[in-house]
Amino acid sequence: MTVNVDIDGGIAIVTIANPPVNAINKTVRERLLALAQELDGDPAIRAVVLTGAGTLFVAGADIAEFDRPVEPPFLPDVIARIERAEKPWIAAIRGAALGGGLELALGCRLRVATGTARFALPEVNLGIIPGAGGTQRLPRVTGVAEAIRVVAENHTVDAAEAVRLGLVDALIEEPLLPGAIAFVREALEKTLPPPSLDRRPSAPAQEVWTEAEKRIASRTKGASAPLQALEALKCGIEQGAEAGLARERSTFLSLRGSEETAALRHLFFAERAALRPADIRGIAPRLVATAGVVGGGTMGSGIAAALLNAGLSVVLVEQDTAGVSRARDAIAGLFEASRRRGQITGDEAAERLNRLETSIGYDGVDRCDLVIEAVFEDLAVKRAVFAALGHICRPDAILATNTSYIDPRLIAEGLPGPERFLGLHFFSPAQIMKLLEIVPTPETAPDVLATGFDLARRLGKIPVRAGICDGFIGNRILRRFRAEAEALARGGVPIAAVDAAMRGFGFAMGPFEMQDMAGLDIAFLHREAARARGEPVPVLPGDLLVRAGRKGQKTGGGWYDYAPGDRRPRPSAEAERIIAPLVGPRTEMAGEAIVARLMAAMAQEGQAILKEGIAASAADIDLVEVHGYGFPRTRGGPMFQMGRAEAKPI
Repeated sequence: MTVNVDIDGGIAIVTIANPPVNAINKTVRERLLALAQELDGDPAIRAVVLTGAGTLFVAGADIAEFDRPVEPPFLPDVIARIERAEKPWIAAIRGAALGGGLELALGCRLRVATGTARFALPEVNLGIIPGAGGTQRLPRVTGVAEAIRVVAENHTVDAAEAVRLGLVDALIEEPLLPGAIAFVREALEKTLPPPSLDRRPSAPAQEVWTEAEKRIASRTKGASAPLQALEALKCGIEQGAEAGLARERSTFLSLRGSEETAALRHLFFAERAALRPADIRGIAPRLVATAGVVGGGTMGSGIAAALLNAGLSVVLVEQDTAGVSRARDAIAGLFEASRRRGQITGDEAAERLNRLETSIGYDGVDRCDLVIEAVFEDLAVKRAVFAALGHICRPDAILATNTSYIDPRLIAEGLPGPERFLGLHFFSPAQIMKLLEIVPTPETAPDVLATGFDLARRLGKIPVRAGICDGFIGNRILRRFRAEAEALARGGVPIAAVDAAMRGFGFAMGPFEMQDMAGLDIAFLHREAARARGEPVPVLPGDLLVRAGRKGQKTGGGWYDYAPGDRRPRPSAEAERIIAPLVGPRTEMAGEAIVARLMAAMAQEGQAILKEGIAASAADIDLVEVHGYGFPRTRGGPMFQMGRAEAKPI
């Protein structure tokens, strides 16, 4: 039975037991509805305590049902019945009360919780809004301004804040149920508060709505659900609960079938699966408490900061005093920036810096459980690093390279204990970007691979295993994406039109703007190295720009011109003149056609990557693109887009 009932002296205890997260599915809804009727008809019952089995209350509706038509009984009807029950229901909450779980709790007359409780309406993360009264009951309990943060801005409320806001009527120490039952017996001797939906909300000043709309719009570009959640909440405050509930439900059902919701749901499942690949489940990772980072440049400093943020001790290796000083200053600057943004306190920043040890040479790495190489992308330089590490580090220490392109097998040639070696490809800025490409070699031990995934979890990153090829998954697709964009330019399509089309699709910037920001010389040097090896690499417009000294923003010009101190791209007659020998007559192309062309190129490269076994699944490719390359989350990824295109009727 997914919902169990016990009786304690006239108090019914209803426990939702639907592991692993007590999700509210059709069976749970049917049982709760029947119990509300049954317990109302039992004269021996005075009240009902509703709780969840295990360590949490209810983590929401069953997301697996989203792929099927909505089936009765509907959750809004179940909650409405509980709210109007003759025998009052009281929610007893430990752990998470999320989404439909919080909506269910709001339908109860009172709520008690342990200190572990947390409350949220995270539906906007899936491209929908609360659909069972959350936008209407919450503001009537907590106030409008506080409800906006939860409903539309993905704010999570902890137990202490819940009490302050009136969302929780009392904190109960464990064991929860005896305390909750005692609370209920005492509450029944007093006048109970009205149901949440019957409470009169205070309408806020117009500025509250205006400021919230601006704030949400600026933070959720490309996502429609947050602003629509705000509108549903506002409707209920201005026009009454009945109108608000109708607006909420119609919006929920409309968004439920949208491409945005399908894309976000696709990524939700992919992200959840990414942390625990099936073939390493049950394999214990190695203990990593102290990590070394070789190289204190931008990437190395970012990796070190990410490790320190996760609670590890770090030994950072540089080759001279100036390098050590620059690295320490860079890491301190990253923590200071986090402090200014309110993400950490000054004490937390100082504590993290206290766990950083810098070293000229390899002193200290012999104590490290893991050492990550983050030096210049040059095979000889990387080999020299691992030649030293192979002699200095403990035999059980894991050694990792942060290479973006180079075959890890070549880097590790001759390394003692090759089973402890793997690639960990971080993305810059490493303390912020969530993607971590994990690249094992054929010799990498299973527990070393498991440690890589466990490290990603500890760092708050999304891990994706990549096979060995030039550029792995992400950079290989990026190269194809850029090549297709340049093919459009060579065909006469203005680069500004290409960039505008991709911004319209949801990218923060177009491919040519992106190249200018990153630097055109990086890809140019990669092509030059291939030419030096005798590979037939044709001359591209980007080569002409770099040879003319135009490397992007850092030189004041690349595909576009840039004024000093201003990163806004400006059309460049000089760039057009330089690339003219490789560009055909001007051609107009609709933005939708440009997007379709570039999406097809990315998906085709993704299909080749799958066929070669470089990626384990299409979803992994989408995770790489979303978390490493700025692919708009609300679009799901290139492979998701390909699937949608193939599914459309002709």
